[in-house]
Amino acid sequence: MMRNPNPYEQDLDKNAANYAPLTPLTFIERTARVYPDRIAVIHGAQRYTWRQTFTRCRQLASALTKRGIGLGDTVAVMLPNTPPMYEAHFGVPVTGAVLNALNTRLDAESLAFMLDHGGAKLLITDREYSPIVEKALALAKNKPAVIDVDDPAFTGGKLLGEKDYEALLAEGDADHPWGGPADEWQAIALGYTSGTTGNPKGVVTHHRGAYLNAVGNIMVWAMPHHAVYLWTLPMFHCNGWCFPWTMAANAGTNVCLRKVEAAPIFAAIREHKVTHYCGAPIVHQTLINAPQELRKGIDHKVSCLVAGAAPPAAILEGMEQMGFSITHVYGLTEVYGPATVCAKHEEWESLPLAEQARLNGRQGVRYPVQEAVTVMDPQTMREVPADGETIGEIMFRGNIMMKGYLKNPAATREAFEGGWFHSGDLAVLYPDGYVKIKDRSKDVIISGGENISSIEVEDILYRHSAVMAAAVVAQPDAKWGETPCAFVELKSGASATEAEIIEFCRQHMARFKAPKRVIFGTLPKTSTGKIQKFMLREQAKSASAIE
Repeated sequence: MMRNPNPYEQDLDKNAANYAPLTPLTFIERTARVYPDRIAVIHGAQRYTWRQTFTRCRQLASALTKRGIGLGDTVAVMLPNTPPMYEAHFGVPVTGAVLNALNTRLDAESLAFMLDHGGAKLLITDREYSPIVEKALALAKNKPAVIDVDDPAFTGGKLLGEKDYEALLAEGDADHPWGGPADEWQAIALGYTSGTTGNPKGVVTHHRGAYLNAVGNIMVWAMPHHAVYLWTLPMFHCNGWCFPWTMAANAGTNVCLRKVEAAPIFAAIREHKVTHYCGAPIVHQTLINAPQELRKGIDHKVSCLVAGAAPPAAILEGMEQMGFSITHVYGLTEVYGPATVCAKHEEWESLPLAEQARLNGRQGVRYPVQEAVTVMDPQTMREVPADGETIGEIMFRGNIMMKGYLKNPAATREAFEGGWFHSGDLAVLYPDGYVKIKDRSKDVIISGGENISSIEVEDILYRHSAVMAAAVVAQPDAKWGETPCAFVELKSGASATEAEIIEFCRQHMARFKAPKRVIFGTLPKTSTGKIQKFMLREQAKSASAIE
């Protein structure tokens, strides 16, 4: 007997009236129409309303389109948290092109690789980074057109491009058509993350995921309408955890910040009544350890998100004393930034601070817009017992998940093996369903919120003429959370000092990736010659504790 057709599918098809692909680009159009005169962006003395910001985004899109930039093209930006960086998150993708926000802390070699691999047609760069960008452009085989941002808030550097950013906007039409992609699966951004070999992998994200995570940020943080958000988090980091789009949806105010320093942060919070900001633990430690006089005059509630290493009790207590409310989140570039949150419970507030720190220090549970996160045995692909002791790998599945790695199908297949995204982070699962990281299977060191591949650092160490063998692990650091600690075995008859090794690394890679400590000696190895890093981690912890 044939089953009757589903009546809910008969003559009820998608059409232009009942379906539109999800894209965060719609947020700014709505806010510009509903709240045209509200302040959208503050940068020093500059003030842009939502109407003005939307107009500038349209001018950027128009200027790019006139230059032949469109679907499938890449536009790279090397910018601090300033209005042009915010505008790029809208003006670039509306053309169909993909935004590649470059990490401003990287070395010239890494930047050249990204410009080549991503195939950028255009590079928008701030004068502050001209020395490193000039080197990167000389090394790159792909030579993009260059536009300079001549920010009056920065003096120094030099102009590298054909024209200034404001002149580029002047080429564009203020009434340029605005719309989203025909397919929400279309790429919106390209971000690079360290791979297990130390070579960057290009993470490709889509409009659907960016839309959902932008909304998810509002949900997990219970953000009120018209929030005032301070840009302590770099917008190059996972596209600012999708907060450029979040703030457009929120119809709030973006307060720009070129450098993360205590005095300007407190001044901005006080002057603009900042309600929200994000950052790694070091940002919060910077504020806690700042002179008391800098905090004067701040009497309103400030909410902050912390990601990276779990916030220790000292940070939780320090934030509480300042009247700041801290929420712990966790994620990766591959999941658009934060994808889990340590969702708080009212009853936790009555517990001793140490217990609150233990509970709040967990990576937590999935974002409402993510389908699933759990801890699984990567071999059997079965969930580990929720006992808080059995170690497995954190796995993600859902709509805030990257499309994959650009031009790297093997890495993409490996990442999605078994129908889940393998994070590479080793963790336990608690009875209440909360996840807690215990180790990192790929030996990635998280320093000040930035990922450092230990293998990348080891590769540089092996280039030193005196080095026979090298291994790099994380060591605890009161300021940065973690820093690289190098263990070096010298060649017979060779000599080198700690300062010499550190300086050598700094000359060949971004300075923040260089080891902060070098310990010389014979490296512990297995019978097959594999370096036993677990022993080195313990040694690094002990050495750090002695200081």
